[in-house]
Amino acid sequence: MIGHLKGTVSAVRAGYAIVSAGGVGYKVFVTRELLLTLKQDNETSVWTHLAVRESILDLYGFSSEEELRLFELLLTVSGIGPKSALSILDIASVETLRSAVSTGNASYLTKVSGIGKKTAEKIVLELRDKVGTSIDGSSATLKGDEEALEAMRALGYSQGEARDALRKVPQEIERSNERLREALRILGSNKK
Repeated sequence: MIGHLKGTVSAVRAGYAIVSAGGVGYKVFVTRELLLTLKQDNETSVWTHLAVRESILDLYGFSSEEELRLFELLLTVSGIGPKSALSILDIASVETLRSAVSTGNASYLTKVSGIGKKTAEKIVLELRDKVGTSIDGSSATLKGDEEALEAMRALGYSQGEARDALRKVPQEIERSNERLREALRILGSNKK
């Protein structure tokens, strides 16, 4: 169907953007991270997945083909729909999520709203062999994120604020205290 879309951003709304291509405005649901990069009247290019249900055609857009592939893998798990898969992609980078699944860390996935312990365990069980092995260091990053997230919550930041900041921390920074320091720096610079 529609695998890739290149056009002009006509509008940016909560959870989606309207991308005009060939005289047609496509409503594309995207992750929060991608949504922040989209600006009205700017050109954009997104990898897409068309979700077909009874009377609805929804288009989901991603910044990379790797993100699209993980989204499509998540859809193969029973009980995971497009909205849930998109919210899972919102919690961390593709590599961190791949690491959580490949190492069997279901508790990391339960931090997603609407994803309970059983569903997270089902995701790990069904996708563990499909996501491949993670690159070196991503397990350390995953552990660092968990510890930094707990510390940021203790400091009074919401889970959403903490996740967004940790997502912006470079993967090369692995230790939890360094990830925490960088995330707090990012949060501090956003408030100025």
